[in-house]
Amino acid sequence: MSVNTADPMSDKSGDKSGLRISIPFWAQVLLGLVVGLVLGFVARTYDVSWLATALDKVGGIFVQLLKLAVAPLVFFAIVVSITNLRKVNNAARLAGRTLLWFMITSLIAVVIGLVVGLVSDPGAGSALTPADGAEPERTGSWLDFLTGIVPTDVVTPFTELNVLQIVFMAVVAGVAILKAGSKAQPVLALSESVLELLQKALWWVILLAPVGSAGLIGRAVVQYGWDLLGDYATFTAGIYIGCALVLFGVYPLLLAFAGRLNPLQFFKGAWPAIQLAFVSRSSVGTMPVTQQSAIRLGVPKDYASFAVPFGATTKMDGCAAIYPAIAAIFVAQIFDVRLGIKEYLLIAFVSVIGSAATAGLTGATVMLTLTLSTLGLPMEGVGLLLAIDPILDMIRTATNVAGQALVPVLVSAREQILDRTKYDNVSISPVGDVETTVLGEPQPQPAASGVG
Repeated sequence: MSVNTADPMSDKSGDKSGLRISIPFWAQVLLGLVVGLVLGFVARTYDVSWLATALDKVGGIFVQLLKLAVAPLVFFAIVVSITNLRKVNNAARLAGRTLLWFMITSLIAVVIGLVVGLVSDPGAGSALTPADGAEPERTGSWLDFLTGIVPTDVVTPFTELNVLQIVFMAVVAGVAILKAGSKAQPVLALSESVLELLQKALWWVILLAPVGSAGLIGRAVVQYGWDLLGDYATFTAGIYIGCALVLFGVYPLLLAFAGRLNPLQFFKGAWPAIQLAFVSRSSVGTMPVTQQSAIRLGVPKDYASFAVPFGATTKMDGCAAIYPAIAAIFVAQIFDVRLGIKEYLLIAFVSVIGSAATAGLTGATVMLTLTLSTLGLPMEGVGLLLAIDPILDMIRTATNVAGQALVPVLVSAREQILDRTKYDNVSISPVGDVETTVLGEPQPQPAASGVG
């Protein structure tokens, strides 16, 4: 956090005599990662049990706080975003273009994943055998989308965190509010107020990310150590290379050629969200920052409030495209199953269409089970990858969130509704200005206000 002895709202003349150290949020999180690595190494190498426990509790509490707001945040964000579409010209066209670009970028991502998997040969050199695998407790199924979308009651989806069912109820509620018109205005006003409260509370959690990241990284080092990477070295490198190619290769090219935009400006505006996603491993938990980033990049607020929550539950280039493509090749090699053109086409189909079928389940793991079951590969292959999953999930989620910010910017640019002045002048500003860009109209910020 920032060390700040002067009131940031005070007169500039008062700042001259006070000590003021403002550390950017990205640097705070990076420092947290470094501290976590060191503490985790110490705890594991010297068997410091109390330090290992402390890291586990700190990281666990941070994730628990993020998850606490997920269910109501998704519901009210979707409700408000749907009602906000009435303020946007050509709302149906924008929604259609958003979905189209979600699918286009997912298809590109899965192709990248397949190419990296085929070139890197992720199963080669691994000492893992089919006997090391175990069937997962939960699996993905195409029936999940059909039978799992409609809840049996209104409480269970929130208690069991079934995001797909929550999205379904939110869409129904949002459309009903639009159809009811002025009679539903009190409900809409209440929804907007609750959403603001949730975003405010979640923002306090997000500001704990430097501490939370230290706990999460430290816990991972204590639990898995460095020896774990041996059997998964090629596979892990493949996931990170595939995500990096999409994140720093495909996305900039799309911005430059499809949107006629400077990619560097995009990363300036979206970096706080990408960084937080890497640490928190939660697209939904990062959603307020992603939405803030899109707005700061010039996306109209009413459109961003629809596209970002929609993307946070369905747009997963890392988890639903790159990861299952490389993982399927890895599992096939371990179990000595030969994949052909038909299987690669099926992987692409599952990646582009299947993410919606797993939106209410456990992210990439269930997406992988859906891919393996579609290909007819042994489900025990999932068990091979569970140990390494937390390390992979960081880059996967960062790629997810980058895509969730990219598509609204791209669609806005192509539809000529992007505020290019904002885009061209965006900077890596303190994360703490979310309250004036997401929860309200943009307001001028004090110079060098810091994050504290």
